[in-house]
Amino acid sequence: MTFAATANAALYVGARPVFADIEPATGNIDPAAVEAAITPRTRAIVAVDFAGRPADYDALRAVTERHGLRLVADAAHSLGARHRGRAVGTLADATTLSFHPVKHITTGEGGAVLTADAVLHRSVTEFRTHGMVRDRTRLERDDGPWYHEMQTLGFNYRITDVQCALGLSQLSRLDGFLARRRAIADRYDAAFGTVAGLVPPTRDADTEPAWHLYVVRVQEPARRPAFFEALQGAGLGVQVHYLPVYRHPFYERLGYPAGLCPNAEDFYSRIISLPMFPAMTDADVDRVIETVHEVARRVLA
Repeated sequence: MTFAATANAALYVGARPVFADIEPATGNIDPAAVEAAITPRTRAIVAVDFAGRPADYDALRAVTERHGLRLVADAAHSLGARHRGRAVGTLADATTLSFHPVKHITTGEGGAVLTADAVLHRSVTEFRTHGMVRDRTRLERDDGPWYHEMQTLGFNYRITDVQCALGLSQLSRLDGFLARRRAIADRYDAAFGTVAGLVPPTRDADTEPAWHLYVVRVQEPARRPAFFEALQGAGLGVQVHYLPVYRHPFYERLGYPAGLCPNAEDFYSRIISLPMFPAMTDADVDRVIETVHEVARRVLA
């Protein structure tokens, strides 16, 4: 359950993504399904923090240690979240962030990689600058103080200085953005917990989500289209996140069959993302709650 870019990254480097099913309650990858999918060709596990809830990185780390694999966190949704007291960005060998305009902080576009691994850090910093090296302690030869050399094949993956300035300003406001998202999620939880035919997101004491999305599930998938259309017709900016990646036509043409991850397909058939962003006023939240209640009575009950 993710945007296609997560899997596309593997294709870009000539690898083949292997999809593992999700935990039905959270939308996050199931560590048991991950381990069952490992073969001698496996090199890394990539977990997506769906809707801003961190995956079970303790269980995933145990799998990587048993099999000698790398662990990557796609934390595009979860900047500021915590799992068992540890912050997102410290839970995997590498963590990727998105700074798209709808994310917790933005630089207009772009992102970042977080890692505590010195070798991986060096690789990432070279990769983003065409593979060029300027550090004289790392040069393969040294023709003088002006000298720099390309040691590996990289890309121009730097965001601009202007974007960085915007991102630093946004970072100073992150705590406030998170607090507002959590306050909205708390109100939604209280409002939707007793709505017939609707299931709010799963909560537990070990996890503090970042609430990029607030995703509800309808108990009867056949009613999801009518519920979605009625909410849209009432003026709510609802959406569905996401079509399981392997169900996209491009991936179907690569040979990935329908039915590959039954939990993910069932989850997709039920979910709707409700409005969730820090600039929502209390009146906006009231309107969402009232509209969902009214539409659910007509469509889901």
